[in-house]
Amino acid sequence: MRRAVLATSATVAGVSLLLALKPHHNGIAAASGQGASGGGGAVTVAPPVAPGSAGSGGSGGSTGSSGSSAPPKQGAKSGASGTYTGSVIDTRYGPVQVAVTVARGKLTGVKVLQTPSENGRDRRLAAMAVPQLTQEALAAGNARIDTVSGATYTSEGYINSLQSALDKARA
Repeated sequence: MRRAVLATSATVAGVSLLLALKPHHNGIAAASGQGASGGGGAVTVAPPVAPGSAGSGGSGGSTGSSGSSAPPKQGAKSGASGTYTGSVIDTRYGPVQVAVTVARGKLTGVKVLQTPSENGRDRRLAAMAVPQLTQEALAAGNARIDTVSGATYTSEGYINSLQSALDKARA
């Protein structure tokens, strides 16, 4: 009886501590570690990483710290129009690149030029994530969009390339 009471008390205390624990946010999405190959379609909140900082890191998951504490630039400059190609972002699963169409300073279109396509799984994840990312980018009008759970590296590459294209539109 005494063991049962101690075990129950220890379990309750442990669960209480876990529930009270607040996750630490360092400016990058808390990646699940599944990268571009995880499943599911849930969306996790992640601020965009500075263009080029994903370097060799990513088509999913956080790839080191970006060190960028400045908020990302918003959409294109007022009155800008045209098509701007973002940087190629090398991710763990392959390169990601987008081009944006801007009309009078507003984001009107996103075309995906490259996504990870090494194998069938990469292609399936990109096919699942890219439409969601594009829809969110067009709705937001900037690169401050959520990453797609299970395709974190691809999402971060997309966001970084999108931000680089929008930076070119602002220049």
